[in-house]
Amino acid sequence: MTSWGVVAVIFTAVVSFAMAVVLVKMLDHLRRKDAERDAAEIVSKAKQDVENRLREAELQIKEATLKQQTESEKELRKVRGELHERERSLDKRQDAVEEQAEQVRKQEKIVEATQRKLTERIQETNQRKEELSKLLDLQRQTLHELSGMNQAEAKVRLLELLNTQLQQETGAAILRFDRQLAETCENKARDVIVTCLQRYAAAHTAESTTSTVGIPNDEMKGRIIGREGRNIRAFEKATGVDLIIDDTPGVVIVSGFDMIRREVARLALNKLIADGRIHPARIEEIVVATQGELEKHIQTRGEEACQELGIHGLHERIVNLLGRLHFRTSYSQNVLRHSVEVAFIAGMMAEEIGLDGALARRCGLLHDIGKAADHEAEGGHPKIGADLLKRYGERPEVVHAALGHHDDLRISNPYTVLVASGDACSASRPGARRESLERYVKRMEELERIAGSFPGVEQAYAIQAGRELRVLVGSKDTTDETAAKICHDIAQAFEKQLTYPGEIKVTVVRESRHVEVAR
Repeated sequence: MTSWGVVAVIFTAVVSFAMAVVLVKMLDHLRRKDAERDAAEIVSKAKQDVENRLREAELQIKEATLKQQTESEKELRKVRGELHERERSLDKRQDAVEEQAEQVRKQEKIVEATQRKLTERIQETNQRKEELSKLLDLQRQTLHELSGMNQAEAKVRLLELLNTQLQQETGAAILRFDRQLAETCENKARDVIVTCLQRYAAAHTAESTTSTVGIPNDEMKGRIIGREGRNIRAFEKATGVDLIIDDTPGVVIVSGFDMIRREVARLALNKLIADGRIHPARIEEIVVATQGELEKHIQTRGEEACQELGIHGLHERIVNLLGRLHFRTSYSQNVLRHSVEVAFIAGMMAEEIGLDGALARRCGLLHDIGKAADHEAEGGHPKIGADLLKRYGERPEVVHAALGHHDDLRISNPYTVLVASGDACSASRPGARRESLERYVKRMEELERIAGSFPGVEQAYAIQAGRELRVLVGSKDTTDETAAKICHDIAQAFEKQLTYPGEIKVTVVRESRHVEVAR
């Protein structure tokens, strides 16, 4: 390469460098201008934002001020309204006070006028009193002169006349009120009893002393009898009943007065017939098992009766005795159903007159509980039942009802009266106890005939299905002592001449009756 070439290259390089420097400076200048322009824009935007925020702050301040002014005006208007209301109420009170003051002034004037009138009346009354005193003194003197008695004698005579007249009027009033009270009580009692009997309707239950057991064929009869009668003897010994096997086809009769034994025998015989194995050992086994089953059945019967009446809290022994009443009869009436019926009737009567219906039902259910254990203790079933109930913690009202429901003692408990009434209603209603009409009528007539044969007896009435006899004797022909003797003689005559279950209560009534007619 020549020197000119080198110089040209160097020159070109220098020129290029110079142009590059110039170009860089120009770019820097352009960038500086752009930066200045951007900075100016940023500053202008910041100023504008500041101005906008200042305007917004001023607007918010103005709005808050206006809001405060509005609230202040509302509170001011409210205060002004309350002040106006108070002013109106004060004005009304002031008007009322003025009216009251005016009325007080009027009342004072009226009182003053009344006092003046009273003063005048008192003066007039005193004057009349003095005049009356003078007239009375004059009349007394005139009466003394006419009657010839002094003041003390006349006073005694007048008091005697007034006392006699007052006694007569008092006696008449007492008799009149007694009659009205007796009629009212009788009508009320009749209404209560009729209402209760209408509300409660029970099935008539009657039991017999025999049960029948069906057998498939006559061969079974021979198996029941056994060789030389050993099976039937073992059965009767184990159950305590009589087994009657006669010519009646297909039937064996179980007879016994104790319904529990009879039921055990009936169930055991059915099991033996169904099993087919009949011999003394099997008989004893079946009878023992049946007795256990029947004990459970008895307990269930007692519990069902309690649930039917809604009675709870009875001792387990009492519940068992109630179940045994299902197998006890009185005049062929089932005693348990009779007790349930008495409980319902007594409870409804108690509710009718405002007493405790639940307690009355409890008394009615347990009133004959002694009949379930009368073979285990001495005495009548009321005393036995009362002792049992007292022993097992029953309430005094229940014990008294069991003891006195046959009027064996002085009744001091209303629940005893209700139970006695329910017992009479249940026992004496037609159909409750199985007895032929002819026999029933004949027994009633016989009771009245025997009582009417005694001297001094005017009338005799058999009531409560023949369990009580009311005898009316004449007060002229008898005295209290002879009436007591007649009562004793009638009871003795019944014991000697009649055969009857239970007891017959004889009541002799002797009364004096005086009747006068005012014309």
